[in-house]
Amino acid sequence: MSVEQAAGVEGGALEVWIDQDLCTGDGICAQYAPEVFELDIDGLAYVKSGEDELLQAKGATTPVPLPLLTDVVDSAKECPGDCIHVRRVSDKVEVYGPDAE
Repeated sequence: MSVEQAAGVEGGALEVWIDQDLCTGDGICAQYAPEVFELDIDGLAYVKSGEDELLQAKGATTPVPLPLLTDVVDSAKECPGDCIHVRRVSDKVEVYGPDAE
């Protein structure tokens, strides 16, 4: 079963956000998916827009590009702070991360 099938997201867009209050600044996410995550000068991770702009607003989301889905999911699974949330855009249900069912 693919990651896409496991998430039930075939054809469903996903977005990701980081809870900076829980971020430990390990940078694992930026290692897995540097196109999506970046550490800022404050030592915390943030998501980036499709134009590579750091999104620093609290709760800012960015789309998960399908080719990077596995890397983003691995980031959420390996994050020591449990602060990476991946959810469906259509209904805001978390499919990976600490609040996923």
